[in-house]
Amino acid sequence: MINVNYNNWNKYYQQILNDFQFSQEMDEKSAQILEKLVRNKASYTPSVDKCIIFGAGPSIKKHIMHIKKEYDLRKYLLIAADGATTALLEEEITPHIIVTDLDGNIDSIINANRNGSILYIHAHGDNIGLISKYVPQLENIIPTTQSQPTGKLENYGGFTDGDRAIHIAVYKYHMKTVILAGMDFGTVTTKYSRPNLKRNIQEADEFKKHKLKIAEKLVDSLIKNNPKVDIINLCEKI
Repeated sequence: MINVNYNNWNKYYQQILNDFQFSQEMDEKSAQILEKLVRNKASYTPSVDKCIIFGAGPSIKKHIMHIKKEYDLRKYLLIAADGATTALLEEEITPHIIVTDLDGNIDSIINANRNGSILYIHAHGDNIGLISKYVPQLENIIPTTQSQPTGKLENYGGFTDGDRAIHIAVYKYHMKTVILAGMDFGTVTTKYSRPNLKRNIQEADEFKKHKLKIAEKLVDSLIKNNPKVDIINLCEKI
């Protein structure tokens, strides 16, 4: 049992290990490799208490267009979940923070990082190769694990890049308002989320569908456990 209680993460992590037959040992091995590769851990202190978190769901471009028209982005912390970075860069928006396990469009992540984006890079048992290949090319990194945080590693709960970004916003940065864009939690996936797809949007495989269900469950729990945080999902508004 690990000792991370943000949004009952201890309970959810055990469920995830069981459901997907993941190995905690491999998660921890990946995290150890990541920690060693991060020479100087980044830090970041937002000057605002409102944020917009961008997911890579099918509504992302519609939501970005709406946000560009209706919001003053200077008043918000902008957080991209992995592949959503590409959608933002296409609209000439560089996020302050990218939450990633490095399986999105890596060129977009590298470009945004060079332009100042802080990277919350996540270690799990399946991305050791990506960590070993790309972390040495990146900077301004905060390393995260889904197991016990030690040394430079952090863990605020969360499973997918999208819901983990919300956990970070609420539990680390204490945002009072969290706006969710491109967070559909449906049964389809996009090329932003999985760059190797043949079409821009297509039916998700069963593995991805189950991940999205757990992510939605985690977000529902986070909302319930943090009633003073105003969490607004644009999927329910526009």
